[in-house]
Formats: sequence, C-alpha cells, structure tokens
Amino acid sequence: MVQEKKLVDEVSGWLRLYDDGSVDRIWTGPPEFKFMAEPVPAHEQFVDGVATRDVIIDDKSGLHIRLYLPEPAPGDTGKLPVLLHFHGGGFCISEADWFMYYHVYTEFTRSARVICVSPYLRRAPEHRLPAAMDDGLSSLLWLQSLAKGESDESWLSKHAEFNRVFLIGDSSGGNVVHEVAARAGNLDLSPLRLAGGIPIHPGFVRSERRKSELEKPQTPFLTLDMLDKFLSLALPVGSNKDHPITCPMGEAAPPLLGLKLPPILLCVAEMDLIIDTQMEYYEAMKAANKEVELFVSSGMTHSFYLNKVAVDLDPSTGQQTRDLIAKVKEFVDNH
Repeated sequence: MVQEKKLVDEVSGWLRLYDDGSVDRIWTGPPEFKFMAEPVPAHEQFVDGVATRDVIIDDKSGLHIRLYLPEPAPGDTGKLPVLLHFHGGGFCISEADWFMYYHVYTEFTRSARVICVSPYLRRAPEHRLPAAMDDGLSSLLWLQSLAKGESDESWLSKHAEFNRVFLIGDSSGGNVVHEVAARAGNLDLSPLRLAGGIPIHPGFVRSERRKSELEKPQTPFLTLDMLDKFLSLALPVGSNKDHPITCPMGEAAPPLLGLKLPPILLCVAEMDLIIDTQMEYYEAMKAANKEVELFVSSGMTHSFYLNKVAVDLDPSTGQQTRDLIAKVKEFVDNH
C-alpha cells in the first residue's frame, strides 16, 4: 500500500511543500492567469524580431541559460550590450523560460537592442541560498570565459559587446543583482567589464515590518504570506530577513561603503509592499557615495510589468511598462 504524502505548507496559487520533501509548483490560482507561469519553448528562428535558445553553461552542475538575440537591423554591424537577467520568484518559484519573463525580455531585447542572458537559477527549498547567488556569479564568469575566448557560444561570440555587461533582475532577482555585483567587485573580470546593475523592485526587507508592508496593496505577485513563507524556505536555516542577502543595507551585511559596485539604476514601484526598505537601500547607497539613480513607476505595484493581462488591458500599466523599458535602455546607452 502506497502511503499518501501529506501537505506540509503552501503559498496560495504558487507552491505546495509535502512531507517527503517534494515541491509542487503547478499554478493553482485563477486559470486565466495560468499561461503566465508556463514555459515558452526556445525558437532559434526570429519571431517578432527576437530569437531564443537554451544553452548548458556548466556540464557538472547542469546550469543553463535562456538567450535572447534581437534580429539584426538594416546596416547593423556593431556589437550589442549584454543584459545578464536574474528571474524573481522569492527564490522559490519561476523559471527563465516562463511566459511572464518571455514577454518582457523579448521586448527588452527588441526595444533596447541588447542581448539578454537569463540563467535558470536554482530554487529553494531544494536549494537554499546562497545557491541562486552562486549561479548568478557562475553565469557572469561564463560570460568572462567567452570574452577571453576560453569558451564559445556562437550568438554571444559574434554579437556581444563584453565591455558593456549589465546585471538586471526583478524582485528576488534584484537581490541577486546586488550580491553578484558585490562579489564581482573583488574579482578581475577583464576583458569583460561590468557596466551597471539594475535591480527592479528588489526583495530588500527587514525582520520588522515597515509601514509600506502594512499599508500598500497585496497583489498576486506579492502578498505578505508570499514574502514570509518564500523567505523562510529560501534563507539559510536559522536566518531571518535581516540576512545580508535580503537586507544588504542592514547591520549584518558588509558595509556598502567598502563595496566596489558599478553604477546602479534602482527601479521601484510607488505602491510596492516593500518600497520602504527599497528606499532604505537607496538612501544607504547614497550615504555610501555610490553611483545610484532612482526610477519610480507611479501608482504601480510589485512586478506590475510581468502581468501580461494588465499590460495589454490597462493603458496605464502598459504605458508604465514602456516607460520602464525606455529608462533601462537610457541607462544602458549612457554606460
């Protein structure tokens, strides 16, 4: 007789954890949103101006990436900047090939004229932090190996401008941006140059709730339950939200003043549950004399641009998404 496994914990709609250690990430929320959490197969032919492919970059670990390449424009002979993108999901859910990322990063690639490299970061609770951070740094070092000619990937070797590599990540991926940038500051990445970091609505928090967590609206992309449970599953055992990965401006983190960081574009949403702690990070960066620029999406909530339904149906959300992409393009063009 097969013993039925028992549900230990769940994050509504997104994740279920069972007593045998297995994790179910099949979307169980409103069915009309299910398509956003489904994978989009790679296509090496250009579709709407963008081609994609999946590449294994480490045979031992199995670490692989999703590549986005824009279709060459007439007379386009120059090389393209690289966005190294870290997906969000509270370190516990989502993948680089999910539709919610595909629809945004094909648009980034097409509009900003960049190559996007998005690693499939290991997820908790099977792989607690710092696993995702290690994967992020490994992806950056793989790009360096391409720049040095020690590895080969035809799209990147032919088209990438390795002296203009940018880290970009949304939600928990924004935490990966900061951590990988901080680690990279201790390394010689030449001939690659880390030109900037773009944390978008990063998951910076503290153990003590801030005012915004109590007053801003909860959405399918971020609730207090998601925030608490995902981080309890993701952080090292025995840690709390004051851990340096989730609170890089906190007392337990290395002082920002001592970090060698590239220019940072911090993107926040006015109605984000965790905007208060994101702004603490911004103020701490300024106090540490770091080069940091702030971009605010007015009236928007956490990761609003990933919601394809809202982007298509709500004119304000659509316009704010275009404005965000335009700001990232401006930042890339200026660095």
